[in-house]
Amino acid sequence: MTSARTSFRRFGGLLHKEFVQIVRDPSSIAIALVMPVVLLLLIGFGISLDARNVRFGIVDENRSVESAGLFQAFANTPYFRPFSFLTSRAAEAALMRGDIAGFVVLRSDFSRRVADPIRAADIAIVVNGVDANNARIVTGYAQGVVATWLLGHRRDRAQPALSPVTIENRYWFNPEIRSTNFIVPGLIAMVMTMIGALLTALVVAREWERGTMEAMLASPASMTEILLGKLVAYFVLGLGGLGVSVFLGLVVFEVPFRGSAEVLLAVSSVFLIVSLAMGLLISTVARSQFVAAQLAFLVTFMPALILSGLMFDIESMPRWVQAVTTVFPARYFVSSLQTLFLAGTVWPVLLPNLAMLVGFAILFLALAIARTRRSLE
Repeated sequence: MTSARTSFRRFGGLLHKEFVQIVRDPSSIAIALVMPVVLLLLIGFGISLDARNVRFGIVDENRSVESAGLFQAFANTPYFRPFSFLTSRAAEAALMRGDIAGFVVLRSDFSRRVADPIRAADIAIVVNGVDANNARIVTGYAQGVVATWLLGHRRDRAQPALSPVTIENRYWFNPEIRSTNFIVPGLIAMVMTMIGALLTALVVAREWERGTMEAMLASPASMTEILLGKLVAYFVLGLGGLGVSVFLGLVVFEVPFRGSAEVLLAVSSVFLIVSLAMGLLISTVARSQFVAAQLAFLVTFMPALILSGLMFDIESMPRWVQAVTTVFPARYFVSSLQTLFLAGTVWPVLLPNLAMLVGFAILFLALAIARTRRSLE
């Protein structure tokens, strides 16, 4: 009983020491509370998979009421800023210069073909294909504008539609098709990864550089108590960073949240423990702050950005790359966040991800403790 009480008091003293160090060290507070704001604002506003205000050309060889109506249809959408050209050669030159992202060609017989109840109007769409993803988006938008205008034009003139089937698209979970709704939850995962790994890796590496770690090891506290003291202290600080990130996502970026706040806290807490344990493990390998920061960036930030499903669809990757993504915890946290924000508390998705995160937490904590003990010998 006395031993347990002594151990508890010793652990309380270690926690007090860590919190005092956090208050005296502005860099830790900046990493936990300022870095999420900077990363989310810069990346959240800077990266968008949507096409808006695309400079687009309309080659009007017909010069009719119908062609003017289609031009206005492009102008009335938030996706295009149309520019009129008299010839295809002029539009091609503008495309080569980068003045426009693409153009449509309305032939001289456009109005006659539009009035034909049987044959479809011949409209050519030319798009800059250097950026394949953007080219597909712009092409899809342009086809949608033309199809919508043509359907409305025929309806106004009591003409039958060319196709007896009307396709109605429904987008589940993200009906506005805003890429921000998909990206921002993933950014929260990336921020939490950086917070956890950087906080512990840099703080412990700093203590090795200053020699304070040796002084702590000479105390009666065990290595497990020392590591847990750091884990608990920076876990509390990391939760503050989580709160800032979620607030920005909901208020600034207006991302919908359809899940349970309690489940979000639980999943995020487990992942934060994983990130902190990874930082502890990094600090046992790199005892200088510079090397620790570089390793934290390579081991946590890059996989969270590329291999977690944040920016690129995992199912579209080669099989061997998909297998590689399974060893990075950020993949499971990104999937959980996107599910909670956009779909809700879907347990068939959340439970396997949570189980994997718990496994990673146990693994990295065990490795950090074992590696620290070996490094002291």
